[in-house]
Amino acid sequence: QVQLVESGGGLVQPGGSLRLSCAASGSTSTIYAMGWYRQATGNEREWVGHIRPNGSTDYVDSVKGRFTISRDNRNTMMYLHMNSLKPEDTAVYYCYVVIGGWGKKYWGQGTQVTVSS
Repeated sequence: QVQLVESGGGLVQPGGSLRLSCAASGSTSTIYAMGWYRQATGNEREWVGHIRPNGSTDYVDSVKGRFTISRDNRNTMMYLHMNSLKPEDTAVYYCYVVIGGWGKKYWGQGTQVTVSS
């Protein structure tokens, strides 16, 4: 079992920056990959990006060049660095991990990001 606790959400002005954190505990040695989803009110949950075991990252087109995912060496902390934020980025952001061997996912509780003047 892996438990994920997110933090760092809040209100930010358009063009501003924010860093979300995801702290993993439990069987963290089993984590294969980590990533982020987001869900805006009235919309489906949208994949934002992930980081692979080799450290490479992938992102949805709408956040490329603005968002950066990073993690520590033991997969105990993951971050989503968000720059040049837009109102369209307003959503609840969820971190997740993928367990190696069979692909099970565990999710964080979500943290609200609101981009508004």
